[in-house]
Amino acid sequence: MVSELINSDQRFLEILDRLTTKSIDDYYNPYRLFEWPDSLPDAMWWMSPELTTTHGTAVAGRLTEEQLHALSKYESVNFYSLNVHGIRELLIEVTRRIHTKGFETPSKFFHHFIGEENEHMWFFAEFCLRYGGRIYRQPAGASAAIPKSDVESLLVFARILIFEELVDHFNSRMAVDDRLHDTIRALNRIHHQDESRHIAFGRELVTALFAQVRQNSTERELAEIAEYLRRYMSYSFESLFNPHVYRDAGIADPLAVRQELLRSPARAEFEQSVFRKTSKFLEKIGIIS
Repeated sequence: MVSELINSDQRFLEILDRLTTKSIDDYYNPYRLFEWPDSLPDAMWWMSPELTTTHGTAVAGRLTEEQLHALSKYESVNFYSLNVHGIRELLIEVTRRIHTKGFETPSKFFHHFIGEENEHMWFFAEFCLRYGGRIYRQPAGASAAIPKSDVESLLVFARILIFEELVDHFNSRMAVDDRLHDTIRALNRIHHQDESRHIAFGRELVTALFAQVRQNSTERELAEIAEYLRRYMSYSFESLFNPHVYRDAGIADPLAVRQELLRSPARAEFEQSVFRKTSKFLEKIGIIS
């Protein structure tokens, strides 16, 4: 049980208490915090260019500056849309567990986690609807079933951690990029502030859950867990490459462009940079090799 794992680990208990206190001390009202301009200029970077899916590829070399700016706009809307969908999924999973048998100890922190993530979903959706006029649909395969077994909670919280670390890679860079509009920087800065707590909790929990699972699993079962999480990381990364984004940015043959980008040598480097910290952590605790 999760509570038994946490209660037997004094370090984890101290971290949980510190993160809960930090959530209280850092609390803000997002509905009053953000200033939403009536519009944002089209002729600007909406996302750090190094984080766009065409950066460093032959596709980018064929685009005008106007097209690159348009692409950054719709890629940013897609990125925040992915946040909306990802947060909805993690809220479902955490809400299913709060104040249930085995999750008594982390439930106090779960209240802050749920409240903060709900507010994140609101301000990401608000940005998408105000400045993009839409929330892009959730990519196919996003709700791939998590096996109902003794490893279910491990896979749930590992997926949450992978999603949060991917998002934070973007947030932490865009929060300090002075090429971006103040509103965009603020959105990313606030999310990064909260996600740092969620990631710290997630890493501790995944470490404890995996240590327990490893004691009761065969080598084949452990290999299946590793493969499942590798597939989820690849899926999460490839969700950034949305053909609807390329279409809305005025790029011809968006499906072919997506395939070209996914085959590009720059893709592997980009994916490694996005998941560098995540992969290092998962390798360190032995869940992937």
